[in-house]
Amino acid sequence: MQLFFMEIDSPVGVLKLVANDISLIAVLWENETPNRVRLAELIENKQHPILLETQKQLSEYFEGQRKIFDLPLDFEGTEFQQKVWQALLTIPFGETRSYKDIAEQIGNVKAVRAVGAANGKNPISIIAPCHRVVGANGKLVGFAGGLENKDVLLKLEMK
Repeated sequence: MQLFFMEIDSPVGVLKLVANDISLIAVLWENETPNRVRLAELIENKQHPILLETQKQLSEYFEGQRKIFDLPLDFEGTEFQQKVWQALLTIPFGETRSYKDIAEQIGNVKAVRAVGAANGKNPISIIAPCHRVVGANGKLVGFAGGLENKDVLLKLEMK
């Protein structure tokens, strides 16, 4: 299946949106760690309907007009990663959860570190809100987009 991308400017830097024919599969950061999210060859397409809708919804989010995304998503990962990423989608706008909270939610209380690793591999940043996961003490910890951007996103949601 072919993959398409477009890049957009945002308050947290340039974001690369990636979709297949029917779903969004990634939102990547400007200074993305190589191979954090493995993708096949990408073809630029600034008219792809899913990418355009993602751009619109992200713009609304950054303008404070959208709290919930409504996009077709396709996560590619292990069964465990899928559970973690689905749990991310349940964290309400303006709230945070700890890695321990997510481990409990997916029914594996001892998997706190594995939850952290899966969170770090989340391919659909912002939409699947991995930025809403913080350390047990409430401190900002690990984030593919950088802790500065995590802080920007959380402050945007706490307004």
